[in-house]
Amino acid sequence: MDVHIESSWKEALKNEFTKTYFLEIVTFLKMEKNAVKIIYPPGQLIFNAFTQTPFNKVKVVIIGQDPYHNPGQAHGLSFSVPSGVKPPPSLMNIYKEINSSLGIAMPAEFGNLTKWAEQGVMLLNAILTVRANEPGSHSKIGWMNFTDAVIKKISDEKSGIIFLLWGKFAQEKRALIDETKHHVLKAAHPSPFSAFQGFFGCNHFVKTNELLTSQGLQPIDWKLLTP
Repeated sequence: MDVHIESSWKEALKNEFTKTYFLEIVTFLKMEKNAVKIIYPPGQLIFNAFTQTPFNKVKVVIIGQDPYHNPGQAHGLSFSVPSGVKPPPSLMNIYKEINSSLGIAMPAEFGNLTKWAEQGVMLLNAILTVRANEPGSHSKIGWMNFTDAVIKKISDEKSGIIFLLWGKFAQEKRALIDETKHHVLKAAHPSPFSAFQGFFGCNHFVKTNELLTSQGLQPIDWKLLTP
């Protein structure tokens, strides 16, 4: 099967694409399409996190859960929304943490994080598709087998990667990461329901750049400018 995914990732994950679970994902999505279900993100953006952050460019991984389920929000990058779409509450709380810890003013009307992804921040949702207006609707179709394999591949074949695990769901992925050669930063989820329980004040954006600098790598420019 021809999977439309960035070439370095296609090579790194080639063994996954022929596994039964992955073929079942493809079959399920085709059935949804035939049943005229609206799926987010659009097909060409399902693997956008891989397109924007090739395998050899990954420096940081931010793990989300599933895509936004409202119209126009999902574009294949965790926590991010396309240009022209107002940042959702969790992303606004991410902006608040960046502002308080780094003094960077973040744009209240702009939530496209592609600039981060292009610098090596892989914005990976554990579940890559969702049915419109039905959060979690594709959580059991096999995507987590695939994204767990992605996390393990990064852990096995790279070193010094910084994994930002926000909330219980993301922190369950810790078991896939070799902490003898990677950095794991944990905090509460930036959702309005939990941000005050340890996300605000976590200093993850400061710590990430300190860890990158200590490895002789370029720190991430977290600033976003409205086009």
